[in-house]
Amino acid sequence: MKGIVFDIKRFAIHDGPGIRTTVFLKGCPLRCWWCHNPESQEVKSETDVKKNLLDGISFDKTEIVGKLMSVEEVIEILEKESVFYDESGGGVTFSGGEPMLQPEFLTELLKASKEKGFHTAVDTSGFAKTEYFKEILGLTDLFLFDIKHTNEAEHRKFTGVSNKLILKNLRFLTENDAHIIIRIPLIPGINSHKNEIGNMIELLNSFDGKIKEVHLLPYHDFAKNKYRRFEKENRLINLPVLEKSQIQIIKSRFENEGFKVKIGG
Repeated sequence: MKGIVFDIKRFAIHDGPGIRTTVFLKGCPLRCWWCHNPESQEVKSETDVKKNLLDGISFDKTEIVGKLMSVEEVIEILEKESVFYDESGGGVTFSGGEPMLQPEFLTELLKASKEKGFHTAVDTSGFAKTEYFKEILGLTDLFLFDIKHTNEAEHRKFTGVSNKLILKNLRFLTENDAHIIIRIPLIPGINSHKNEIGNMIELLNSFDGKIKEVHLLPYHDFAKNKYRRFEKENRLINLPVLEKSQIQIIKSRFENEGFKVKIGG
């Protein structure tokens, strides 16, 4: 079994508990205006040309983003990092893109990871067939589940898809006692305003206390050069970032409702 991987990040500390290895699978059905990995969107290899400077001389370096890898090749890399998982309570996180867009590959990666005794996490937008979540439910120790907007029309506008299936899958996971951490990208002018934060709190409270932890991911513009290199439209160019005081107010609102809150993953 093979799939397309666009990056493997070692010593990750923001994608679940402990020290982890994050495996980024290529391809995503969403087109979020704030996507910080635009190179992850297509399920195919792409060419990246970076400008480099050495001794005052500028030159181009061409890289291929997206490598066809077998389950065995990925597991071999994870095994080399396993000592850090054992010492820190870490493990492996499968992210993207949207890892559920390669469901068979993801399932086999999770099976192989559990056979090795690794703690497993899946970072997902939730936009995938519910059957795929059923398939991996018993293989996944933690779901890092994104909530981007509660309003369907706004969600469709800013991500390209409806949120109905996403909320259905979140309901399925809570009803089956999955361990879930909600991740919320905070995007100025889109979902960080008072009313939408209130709607998100109301949504999470509707799951009868089964969701206890929220990670707030403030918008940043670090990906602007990626949009240029990959010739993709940056729809939020020059968008200002949230002030720390604004983020703290949002954090306090969730904490006042009893949620454990972390800024960043």
